[in-house]
Parts: sequence; C-alpha cells; structure tokens
Amino acid sequence: MDDNRDGARSLGRLLNLLGAEVQVVHDGPAALDVIPSYAPTVVLLDIGMPGMDGYEVARRIREQPAGRELMLIALTGWGQEADRRRTRQAGFNHHLLKPADITALESLLMSMSSSNAGM
Repeated sequence: MDDNRDGARSLGRLLNLLGAEVQVVHDGPAALDVIPSYAPTVVLLDIGMPGMDGYEVARRIREQPAGRELMLIALTGWGQEADRRRTRQAGFNHHLLKPADITALESLLMSMSSSNAGM
C-alpha cells in the first residue's frame, strides 16, 4: 500500500518480475478491504499515508484472525530508531527504507519462502 501511485505500481511490477503475485492498493481502507479475499502472505505498507497511516493499518490487520500470521513490512522514508520502534509496536515484522533496496527486499521475501517450505 502506498499513496504514491506511480511508485506503488512500479514496485508492484518489479515484484511481479521477481515472481510474486501482487495486488496494489493506495490507501488504508482499501488494504483492509482486499486482505480477507486476497489472502496475501506478505503486505508492504507505507507509513506516511493520509487519513489512515500505516501504523493504524498494521494494528487493524493484526486484529484480524488471518492477519496474525502475515508478514508486515514497513516501506517508509522514516528511519530513525523511534520510527523503527513504532513499527515494531504496531505489529510490523520488518522496517525498510525508501527507496526500496530491491536486493534486500528480494532476500527478505526469499528467506520467508524458504522458512515456509518446511511447513
């Protein structure tokens, strides 16, 4: 989820090229609406969103039974230790800085795939 439509679409296309199935949305309510039917395993959330920020979206996702097992990744321009602490408190698993380091993101997604392979 990212309110920067061009950035979100570009990242979605890049993730598609890496083999991921992607659903792109641009605000918190849309993300909360699509998650139950789409059933993702990973959700990338921007933090600085108008209206409902990424922290609130993450908290609401974690309140849903299906949301407890999702990997939530904050993808944000905010990188101070206080920002990282807030993402952990909101229920995020990882905190990545924009612009996305594609190699780091790919490694993170691959490590998640390999850890689920034995399940």
